[in-house]
Amino acid sequence: MLTRLLCIIGEYFMFLGRVFSRPDKWREFFKKLIFEMDAMGVGSLLIVSIVSITMGSVITTQTALQIESNWIPSWTVGFTARTSIVMELCPTIISLLLVGNLGSRITSEIGSMRVTEQIDALEVMGINSASYLILPKIIASLIVNPILIIISIFFALSGGYITVLVTGVISGYDYIDGITSFFRMYDLYYALTKTTVFAFVISSVSSFYGYRIEGGALELGKANTQGIVVASFIILVLNLVITQIML
Repeated sequence: MLTRLLCIIGEYFMFLGRVFSRPDKWREFFKKLIFEMDAMGVGSLLIVSIVSITMGSVITTQTALQIESNWIPSWTVGFTARTSIVMELCPTIISLLLVGNLGSRITSEIGSMRVTEQIDALEVMGINSASYLILPKIIASLIVNPILIIISIFFALSGGYITVLVTGVISGYDYIDGITSFFRMYDLYYALTKTTVFAFVISSVSSFYGYRIEGGALELGKANTQGIVVASFIILVLNLVITQIML
């Protein structure tokens, strides 16, 4: 078991060594990069927005119910909800959501090319298939995912605002006062740092499991599942590590 794990880790880093090499044709690289950014960003925007609004609404409602007291100022609800949303919920939960959305797409796409021998054809032509196919995906993910998280934070806070207006648990003024009180830019830096690391994990691990597939459609399904599980596990572990280091 341990030997198998060490072999996979070694294969992964050797794979990254092939991925991070100088592109043969920069024009083709930038063309693929723009395509991947559009596919990842626009393709994920709707689901990210819906989940963020719902998540912001739920966390605001739960916070209001838990700290309901005459001794605690009403703006505390907005402050607590903002802190939870910015520092943990959006960077981690949305990244786990993107594992299933973007990660499975990347694994399926690369794995299908391996099954249909398109990758072998690129290798025969003397093209570094790992760099040609996967480097644009990783770079695009590193650019797009932080933008998606910023949009997610906005929608989550907006969802909380809509909730307090509809339910009346606190006034809209107190909520705005809470989310703007004692704001630290370091909290946003912390969230974006986690997001960038998670974006690399999602794109590289998903690509790795799709690239190394051997077999047909059955193996492709297994690789897809393995990629999602492994990437999710690594994200949860790194979340703990980054939190301990930065906080």
